[in-house]
Amino acid sequence: MEVSSESKNVTNYDVQLTQFQADGKPTPGQQSRDVKLRVESVNGGLNLTFSADGAVVAEGRVVPSTTRVASGDFLHILHFEQATMVIRFADTIDASRFATTLKRDIAKTSVFDERTEESSAKQYFQFYGYLCQQQNMMQDFARTSTYQAAILQNGEDFRGKVVLDVGAGSGILSFFAAHAGARKVYAIEASSVAQHAKTLVENNNMSGIIEVIHGQIEEVHVPEEVDIIISEPMGYMLFNERMLETFLHAKKWLKPNGRMFPSQGDLYCSPFMDDMLSMEMFNKANFWCMSSFHGVDLSSLRATAADEYARQPVVDTFDVRILLARPNRYTVNFSTADETDLHRIHYPVKFEITQPGTIHGLAFWFDVAFIGSTSTIWLSTAPHEPLTHWYQVRCLLKSPLLVRIGQTVTGTVTLLANTRQSYDVTIELSVDGTTQRSSNCLDLKNPYFRYTGMQAQPPAQANQTGPTDAYWGGAADSLTTINPSTGLDTTGKSAGYAGMRGTNDVAVMSSYGPVGSSYTGLSGLTSGTNGSVMSTRIASNISGGAAYAVMPDQLIAQQPAQQQHQQQQAQLPASQVHPALASRFGLHSVQVAQPGSSSSNSSSVRIPVVANQPVAAIPVQGLSTVYRQTSPAAGQPYMAAGYDTTNTQWQQQ
Repeated sequence: MEVSSESKNVTNYDVQLTQFQADGKPTPGQQSRDVKLRVESVNGGLNLTFSADGAVVAEGRVVPSTTRVASGDFLHILHFEQATMVIRFADTIDASRFATTLKRDIAKTSVFDERTEESSAKQYFQFYGYLCQQQNMMQDFARTSTYQAAILQNGEDFRGKVVLDVGAGSGILSFFAAHAGARKVYAIEASSVAQHAKTLVENNNMSGIIEVIHGQIEEVHVPEEVDIIISEPMGYMLFNERMLETFLHAKKWLKPNGRMFPSQGDLYCSPFMDDMLSMEMFNKANFWCMSSFHGVDLSSLRATAADEYARQPVVDTFDVRILLARPNRYTVNFSTADETDLHRIHYPVKFEITQPGTIHGLAFWFDVAFIGSTSTIWLSTAPHEPLTHWYQVRCLLKSPLLVRIGQTVTGTVTLLANTRQSYDVTIELSVDGTTQRSSNCLDLKNPYFRYTGMQAQPPAQANQTGPTDAYWGGAADSLTTINPSTGLDTTGKSAGYAGMRGTNDVAVMSSYGPVGSSYTGLSGLTSGTNGSVMSTRIASNISGGAAYAVMPDQLIAQQPAQQQHQQQQAQLPASQVHPALASRFGLHSVQVAQPGSSSSNSSSVRIPVVANQPVAAIPVQGLSTVYRQTSPAAGQPYMAAGYDTTNTQWQQQ
């Protein structure tokens, strides 16, 4: 390499030149040859002149729109409208000097560079170059499995087709496309993980189908048009990282009527109430209130810190019940949208409040659709769907808004792209018919990652019934009134459903009342009456169709004489004892009354117990909970159900 004396803007190199036509075929008569390259910087571009034996053999001008790629340590590839030039330099010093000239004398090297700060791009590609980051995404079950299903279930869109994988990463989507029958897959990856993707391709014997190209989609050259473009370009709040613009830019290689996977993106937002989050963000700034932090007064920065925290979007998950209205949706059709459409996103919002509360901000999430010729598959990051590595994003207002049911809240959402591969998000809301208004501008590049892996907490006012009652199927340690004439409690349930016992610990089955036949928990009912029904099929495969109650032998003896003669006991083998009882208590037999008159359907079960030890509840078919008798005496059987017409106050155990 030498710098010409005629001008400091001219540099000469000894290179090897290979030329290709626009269709990718070698230029006739222009095989690889050693030539002199003269590079002259003129008016924001580079004029290239290639000569051999004193004659000019090729010329070209490199401008900001020229696609160019540095490949390896020696090669530079330049794509012009009518031809492609592959330039091989004699050594790495010359190749590096030429690359420096390109960056110095051409304003921007690609569309990506035009919209991205160099420091941001460097950090971005370094981040995704780590295998641990690739693993984090690959292990997102909802993400990876949905992509696989979308591709394989639409095999007709891939079989025998050419596929472009934009931002391929580990190449997992390329493998899915190959599994679906793709003829060729071009996997474009700009980070260093491209080398690992090549390793996976080789070790999985896919080199004949998948070709990994290391470079940015805005700069690389794809040898042919493609039938379908696949990518995972979504960031937090759908648009963060601005990878969607790269996804849309790749359409320059897409055939007419080609497909985009994903095909559509929907960004949802809804007003939310979260007092805990609001107080947490406010209190974070109080650190800067200290007047003596190791002898330093920090208070002068408190207002600045509060403003910074207020500008942080919160990345976490939440209970869907904190939302105060149905969400609004903003849709992007990836097949028709242009990348410039995403430079400024602005849309109105309108919410009809469905529950009263305080609006602390807007919650955002997204869904994307893979619209194939066979089926449409959706990937959702909604709070009511399985959690993904995208979580959800919440943007707080500077001041909350108090709302009532039926009120209308209107406003706007604006996302303005910045050169840090992110967006400045502005939300504005007002309550119609009032003077309440609030807004905030947030920096999506600097979110507060709040997720902890813990289950999202429901709002404090979410319970409309007693939570303990709802969980246990009734109020623990409370009295339930039984109607002796119907056999039902005050809620209309069968007395046997609750698994009750007398408050005096003695249940005398002295009378029977009819049981509602519409109660689906009962099993094997006769058309007559039935007393103390335990709807659990404790004893199964018994002829006669009776439902059987569990009661101690000694209580049978306490029944009126006219009923005792009907307690003709029958033995059942262990195999016919309900498995839940048999396994828990080691039962070997169960005593069951012979089916007969409507008042004879009772039985006894001998259950060994330990003195002063509670008997655990047993989950059984048809009944969510079997209540226990605490601290029974040694040898005393377990009282599972029963009611006494002389004592209508019964206690759930």
